[in-house]
Amino acid sequence: MAMARRVPHVVGLVKRNINRNMSFKSLDPPSSLTHGVHVFHCSDAVGIVAKLSDCIASRGGNILAADVFVPENKQFFYSRSDFVFDPVKWPRVQMEKDFLKLSQTFNAIRSVVRVPALDPKYKIAVLASKQDHCLVDLLHGWQDGRLPVDITCVISNHHRGSNTHVIRFLERHGIPYHYLCTTKENKREGEILQLVQNTDFLVLARYMQILSGNFLRSYGNDVINIHHGLLPSFKGGHPSKQAFEAGVKLIGATCHFVTEELDSGPIIEQMVERVSHRDNLQSFVQKSENLEKQCLSKAIRSYCELRVLPYEEKKTVVF
Repeated sequence: MAMARRVPHVVGLVKRNINRNMSFKSLDPPSSLTHGVHVFHCSDAVGIVAKLSDCIASRGGNILAADVFVPENKQFFYSRSDFVFDPVKWPRVQMEKDFLKLSQTFNAIRSVVRVPALDPKYKIAVLASKQDHCLVDLLHGWQDGRLPVDITCVISNHHRGSNTHVIRFLERHGIPYHYLCTTKENKREGEILQLVQNTDFLVLARYMQILSGNFLRSYGNDVINIHHGLLPSFKGGHPSKQAFEAGVKLIGATCHFVTEELDSGPIIEQMVERVSHRDNLQSFVQKSENLEKQCLSKAIRSYCELRVLPYEEKKTVVF
């Protein structure tokens, strides 16, 4: 139900694929080496791959895998490189300077490098309404390290009692919970902005409120939303029941960036699963919720691993 905003940068439809895995014995770097990721987006030109490779190799780094995408009939270049390096020989500050010089050479639209072992985790806030399944899955994913993020707070328009699983979990781990009662006239967006001002992106874990264009522009960072794949045919408060009664055979989930156009932002991840006449309403809903959890979790990981790049106005490249 939330609206999608700007798009992170995705790398996905591989037109030209450079996979250097075959020349390496293993993707696991020696213990003395550190893993890095670099994504690049610029106008297409001769020699970009050579310059990227040289930038890493000249400092003693080694490319483990690289993906390149050049859209057909469009002069744009997208790439994502996994590499290992010795942080003693290639300090993090020097790495930033080297990739900046490369981006200036090609007048890059986007050039981002991350070193997960050295860089701070992304800070996120999670917005949720009454349904718990996506929120609980995110909390557990954060707890066991599946999601490389730090959750600064959970914000909800639904009151949860002190003895609920969510509240007990948040209190045990020191994560603030903010209950903001919303109405049609007051979405409490000013207060939400105050609570999320130091975050890198937001996650709407089945947050059943529409974020305004003013909110999205004021926040300025990406917002990721999850919803069931039963839209647009089955709208309203009980879409799963409607779909079940209609006898659908495929259900799904879609994770996308929030923009001012409702549920129409660039897609990051989608998943589907078969259902049949053997499913009752309970198993139908369970399958739908499981898809939503898996889809959202994978989208967040892809975003944090720099696999998502904006492509054209309403698309993404996901490497």
